[in-house]
Amino acid sequence: MIEILQDEVIIKSVQHWVEQFIVALNLCPFAKREIAKSRVRYVMTKAVNEEQLLGALEAELEFLIESSSVETTLLIHPDMLHDFHGYNQFLDLAEGLLCEMQLDSVFQIASFHPRYQFGGTEPDDAENYTNRSPYPILHILREDSLEKAIADYGDVDQIPVNNVALMNELGKEKLSGILENCFADAKVKN
Repeated sequence: MIEILQDEVIIKSVQHWVEQFIVALNLCPFAKREIAKSRVRYVMTKAVNEEQLLGALEAELEFLIESSSVETTLLIHPDMLHDFHGYNQFLDLAEGLLCEMQLDSVFQIASFHPRYQFGGTEPDDAENYTNRSPYPILHILREDSLEKAIADYGDVDQIPVNNVALMNELGKEKLSGILENCFADAKVKN
């Protein structure tokens, strides 16, 4: 029973992060629509090694193939890949799985991590918060839906530029506080 409640708190903290950070700050202009349609799936895995996580990723890809009503999945893996360097290396294995399953033109994996750091930045740079999340996450996106959204949006190249400017304007302390509130809000509302 306690384990189920803890799982719910983890999932709720990620939901709050999506709603209060990604959507509220408009970091992804496509997210709000899919949340409103209840087409975002949050899945937590108990994986503790790369083999188990690849198995969970494979199962989720198979689920998405069969479930067209779900647009995207956030695969949360709180028990492993806490080191960003190790997480970043794992992304190659995840991409390899997409290719092995012949799904590399069907799905795309976006990466989010509590210690996310873009190349050429310092660990404390505010712009890293565009991809910082409460837990390590593999975000599975449908390639065709993404292409349609991009075509409808227009100048998508401006999205990351705007996001970096916003992160720098808000600053590390405020962004860190917003991220921390996702944990507190999830516990209070549980």
